[in-house]
Amino acid sequence: MMLKKILVANRGEIACRVFRTAKRMGLQTVAVCSDADARSPHVLMADEAIRLGPAPAAESYLRADLILAAAKATGADCIHPGYGFLSERESFARACAEAGIAFVGPPPNAIAAMGDKIESKKLAKAAGVNVVPGFLGEIADTDEAVKIACDIGFPVMMKASAGGGGKGMRLAYSEQDVREGFEATKREGLASFGDDRVFIEKFIESPRHIEIQLIGDQHGNILYLNERECSIQRRHQKVVEEAPSPFVSPDMRRKMGEQAVALARAVGYYSAGTVELIVSGADPTGESFYFLEMNTRLQVEHPVTEAITGIDLVEAMIRVAAGEPLPWTQDQIGINGWAIENRVYAEDPYRGFLPSIGRLIRYAPPDSDGTPYVGPMASGGDTYVRVDDGVAEGGEVSIFYDPMIAKLITWAPTRIAAINAQIGALDAFEIGGPGHNIDFLSAIMQHPRFRSGAITTGFIAEEYPEGFHGAPASSDLTRALAAIAAFVATAAADRARRIDGQLGQRLLPPADWVVRIGGIDHAVELAEDEISVDGELLDLEIAYTPGDRMIEAVLYDAEDEEAVADRLIVRIAQAPSGYVLTTRGASHRARVLPAYAAPYARHLVEKVPPDLSRFLLCPMPGLLMRLDVAVGDKVDLGQPLAVVEAMKMENILRAEKSGSVKAVMAAPGDSLAVDAIILEID
Repeated sequence: MMLKKILVANRGEIACRVFRTAKRMGLQTVAVCSDADARSPHVLMADEAIRLGPAPAAESYLRADLILAAAKATGADCIHPGYGFLSERESFARACAEAGIAFVGPPPNAIAAMGDKIESKKLAKAAGVNVVPGFLGEIADTDEAVKIACDIGFPVMMKASAGGGGKGMRLAYSEQDVREGFEATKREGLASFGDDRVFIEKFIESPRHIEIQLIGDQHGNILYLNERECSIQRRHQKVVEEAPSPFVSPDMRRKMGEQAVALARAVGYYSAGTVELIVSGADPTGESFYFLEMNTRLQVEHPVTEAITGIDLVEAMIRVAAGEPLPWTQDQIGINGWAIENRVYAEDPYRGFLPSIGRLIRYAPPDSDGTPYVGPMASGGDTYVRVDDGVAEGGEVSIFYDPMIAKLITWAPTRIAAINAQIGALDAFEIGGPGHNIDFLSAIMQHPRFRSGAITTGFIAEEYPEGFHGAPASSDLTRALAAIAAFVATAAADRARRIDGQLGQRLLPPADWVVRIGGIDHAVELAEDEISVDGELLDLEIAYTPGDRMIEAVLYDAEDEEAVADRLIVRIAQAPSGYVLTTRGASHRARVLPAYAAPYARHLVEKVPPDLSRFLLCPMPGLLMRLDVAVGDKVDLGQPLAVVEAMKMENILRAEKSGSVKAVMAAPGDSLAVDAIILEID
């Protein structure tokens, strides 16, 4: 291979991911960064780093001219675009070719053909690929959008033509939804992709999002590397991905793969790419799959494909860019085991998944072997854990970029084993500072419907219609947590009694405790070699030293002392009169009192939080884009009041009560902190 030095035109985990493979291949590495990322892990990992500009992506990572200048200045002979940070990658790919720099991605013509969702659907149809019914022409205004939607039949999906990553998409069940969402979709498309065109298509009932991974070379060879299921989504943003899909049969896989290859061949495609399909889960035959779009880049979820095939997609892309032929044939592409990926986001599921920013005061991912691609064939174990990230303890989660902190990938021989490995790894994942979605991800992994494989893209909305409040805990888990809390309290009391200089005789720590979890009291008794909860012995082995943030516990079967009933990893934090114990997708507030003191707790007065319902508060750090009311205006429950932009997404804030606007405390264009008061309703 003739390539010697690679520049990654991106940041965060994907830059680190590419660098790991590039270093293993013997390539020199160049990072680019904004001022906000000057000390980020991807910068420290590279052999060289070039500053692009200020923090906003439009002034740094989206500046193709600056990235090309950085490549020329460092002598890089190839550029990997990562996940496609550049909004105009066709022109960027052409500019690379003109500069004599290899672009680690598809040819410009293929990018252009597939980058426009409207034109790509026309090409897909011509290539014999199934397409969803819809309107592919340009839509002049909201009234025309309403007419088109009515002609297609509700529900419909409005999508920005150049959109992706869940941005610029609105689901409409009625004419009113179209009127409210069409202009917002245009604005998001223009802000994120520089293109405000919108198309409308039929929304498939019981939809499953399944995609085909492709890899092609410059010699006409194109292969499909099986499918990925990405149906677990929130606001059209993928949350959980897996490979293979529990819905896809071998025959269905072949048909989808062959159509995807036909489309790629029709546009002269090479490098890695993904053909995304919408599949009707209501059709058990598997015949109802339709083309959504083709992503002409490496996907965030590529690790699950790597895990079941053992193929390093980044290495394959680099070798294709160097002109090498693919070393495999379609018959050599198999499926080994099952892989699950969870996206760990800086968002608070307990507050409606609002974006969260701030310093990572604690960041300790679960143990992994650190390799970027090793699948089961190389690892040789029963399970495999991989963490792809681009952050470090002490770093910042910024308002300027995507809120993803890390990707957690597990592999096992079976789907259930891979899911169970995720539960254990999520319990062991420590993040302090910004809010995060680890509890929510764990709850999904434990959900009976997810474990059965009967999922659709509506899973989250259907299973959590009132929001997320933590995964439900079984009585066995609650009793184990009560025992752990009492054990920790005993250890703390024992340590306290050993402090020198105390008056009087040293007291023994309490052995009897009352632990309240979820409003229920549990009587816990600790003897020298046993623990009982509510009068029943609990065969529990606990590893804990005072000061530990994480506890490992093994619960043995009551009827067979050698059989392990459960293994727990519990994150623990001090709280008034007890602890907060976090495990299995929920945080449990445990009040721990000595048995002799617990009866008097009922006399304590609980502080009632103030009523803030009259205020419209900014739910996340962001920019106030629009105010729809003024002082004196009457408002109704649910009425849109303001629009706040955060993490490149527009969020409509609605009235939580009826009344009139008493005061307005913010103006469009203001940068607002979380819980900042926007207006008051009387």
